[in-house]
Amino acid sequence: MATDALTPVRTARLHRARLALPLVLLALLAPAGCDSGGDVLDGGPADTVAGEDGGDTGAGTVDDVRPPCPFTAAQVSELVDRKLRDEGNCSFGDGIAQLAVTTASATAGKATYDYQHEQAGQQYEKVVDLDRGERGYLAVKDVRGEAVLIDGKGTYTVTISSFGGGTAGNEQILRRTLDAIPA
Repeated sequence: MATDALTPVRTARLHRARLALPLVLLALLAPAGCDSGGDVLDGGPADTVAGEDGGDTGAGTVDDVRPPCPFTAAQVSELVDRKLRDEGNCSFGDGIAQLAVTTASATAGKATYDYQHEQAGQQYEKVVDLDRGERGYLAVKDVRGEAVLIDGKGTYTVTISSFGGGTAGNEQILRRTLDAIPA
């Protein structure tokens, strides 16, 4: 029974293969959080979109740059009319309510947009497409909400929870937050 000796090896390969795809997708699609320092984190200089000689844009194009966190704790507190503190990585809260902004390059946002929009339709009571930026939607329900905005500077995903305003209140908070993101 030589085939019985190979079964554990084949089983191990099968398990590795099953784990590899989700891990690769997670690494590619996981949104990158804002750092509280406000610096753009990317592999190259953000200020050189085209080559020195005016040539074609390359790997350092604006579509490939993740924008910094667009807010401070004071700005977010003013937007939601509630004192929130900076909890790092562009996340703000007061122990109950939470608002977080995750940024990614426009390219990464476009790659995951359809999936995120579909998931929002399954998780939220109300999903509204936005007429701002290249693509965007706003999704809310009683205790939480999310909004995705893809524009020329990058992708912004705003998530909120536990503000206590119901579906309408969460929609207002998300709209004010999106309106405050620099175009």
